[in-house]
Amino acid sequence: QVQLVESGGGLVQAGGSLRLSCAASGRTFRTYSMGWFRQVPGTEREFVAGSSWSGGRTTYADSVKGRFTISRDNTKNTVYLQMNNLRPEDTAVYYCAADRSYTPGTSTYAYWGQGTQVTVSS
Repeated sequence: QVQLVESGGGLVQAGGSLRLSCAASGRTFRTYSMGWFRQVPGTEREFVAGSSWSGGRTTYADSVKGRFTISRDNTKNTVYLQMNNLRPEDTAVYYCAADRSYTPGTSTYAYWGQGTQVTVSS
């Protein structure tokens, strides 16, 4: 069982930056692949970025490539999403997720956090 808690969301102007954090419980964090997703009310949850258990493999949605970076610190049981050059269309609730398998681009992760709101003003 893994429990995930996101933080770092907020209100930022277009062009600004935010760093989201996702703290995981448990001593087996390093064995889980991690993902970030986002969702706008009334729409489907969208994959944003994924990281393998070691961080050696990462995958990004085309819409965030070159602007967002996923990283993880297995000594702190934490995964991060650095978001730069934010745009109004990045506004959403952001969720982190964990799974034993590395399946970026899909939403078949076993464990999910409660989400953190990111709002980008124009």
